[in-house]
Amino acid sequence: MSEGPRMIDRFRPRWREGPGPIPRYVVRPTARFIQIEAAGGIVIVIAALAALIWANVASSAYEELWGTEIVLDFDILTLRESLEGWVNDGLMVVFFFVVAMEIKRELVLGELADRRQAALPVMAALGGMIVPALIYTAFNAGGEGADGWGIPVATDIAFALGVLALVGPRVPPPLKVFLLTLAVADDVGGIAIIAFFYTNDISVGWLGAALGMVGLIVAMNLAGVRPIPVYLIAGLGLWLCVFESGVAATIAGVVLGLLTPAAPLYNRARLDPTLHVHLEELDAAQQMEPGLVREEEAGEALRLIEEFSRESQSPLERLERVVEPWSAFLIVPIFALANAGIDLGGGRIPDAAGSDVAIGIAAGLLLGKVVGVSSFTYLAVRLGVAMLPSGVRWSQIAGVALLAGIGFTVAIFIATLSFDETVAGAPLAENAKMGIFAASLVAAVLGYFVLRIACRPGAAGAPDDVGSDAAR
Repeated sequence: MSEGPRMIDRFRPRWREGPGPIPRYVVRPTARFIQIEAAGGIVIVIAALAALIWANVASSAYEELWGTEIVLDFDILTLRESLEGWVNDGLMVVFFFVVAMEIKRELVLGELADRRQAALPVMAALGGMIVPALIYTAFNAGGEGADGWGIPVATDIAFALGVLALVGPRVPPPLKVFLLTLAVADDVGGIAIIAFFYTNDISVGWLGAALGMVGLIVAMNLAGVRPIPVYLIAGLGLWLCVFESGVAATIAGVVLGLLTPAAPLYNRARLDPTLHVHLEELDAAQQMEPGLVREEEAGEALRLIEEFSRESQSPLERLERVVEPWSAFLIVPIFALANAGIDLGGGRIPDAAGSDVAIGIAAGLLLGKVVGVSSFTYLAVRLGVAMLPSGVRWSQIAGVALLAGIGFTVAIFIATLSFDETVAGAPLAENAKMGIFAASLVAAVLGYFVLRIACRPGAAGAPDDVGSDAAR
């Protein structure tokens, strides 16, 4: 169809390309920044630094704001949480919704869809969870910080991919896929840990209601219900039931993400020929006699274009594209702003340096991730379970293992679940966050420099006979 694209192009908004000051100095630079792979990590770092500065310059104001109690009274039900709690149990549902959609995309369409290809990063992720948890437990078994064993199992996808992007184009594409798939598999494990080990007293009635909401959403999917607002209402109902059940409220986002359909309504390989003909006739008529084209014809053509373009993409694709920027550039930075503020005065740094919680987390994220990811990857290749990706070196695997030690967002979230806000729990939570910050920073810096060296042309550490034997 030669005329269709010209027709569609006429209706494409061009205000972003305009000469005005807002498109020129705000819209286009912002769009370019968002497209940078490291952008999400940069924004989170800025938010975390802002929280640290705020908490140390005006500690009382920081604590007073995020500790402000917000009550939602619906007569039959009253929801009561601090502002920080609403961020952690409310806004972060969107973050976990996006994570779950990424997981489903990888399971259905990505590397995790092929068991042979998925075996290596899944094994690496498994090692990257087991070994850090064991190291943390070795420091804290039987102590007051024992509940924090799940903190060092997490990997922050945005940060890790952001640092990898900073290494530049020399990074082999299979290595990036390996890190992404490893992080996604790691998220699956982290979500399972949150769901099964970090829950409050369970309310059987509310949990049953949550399962009923899940059944309703599945039924709507099977019945072909398409409008997003309907699912938004059902999703809010699911969140309320999970919130009241005692299970971590963010699990509602995970469930919704996994239930989001990954198949489009219209198969792109079987386009509607009527739409093509209609577009060609309308475009030809406009070129010949623009004033005689009936308004209803133009409206019908635009409606068809809108419906086809929308429904030829799966709901998962559409929602991920729309929601992910909000999660990365607004919700996660707000989470960092609410949770990363630690008052470093009053001897807190020396206290953290001697804390088994901070030391266990730092050792788990740095030593545990490197040992776990590297050793389980090696075992998977040696045992013939998987093959090392073509062109990937063992030294590059070590660099990726270091990046897996960046645990920032999910690690902080699990820390908030591990240690309560009581007088006894607050110091543990602060020490945990200090351990997360220190380990994530060191992992990012070391991972960057290791990969810079390992990804140079002709660098030592090419795939040895282990990978070659497995391939044969």
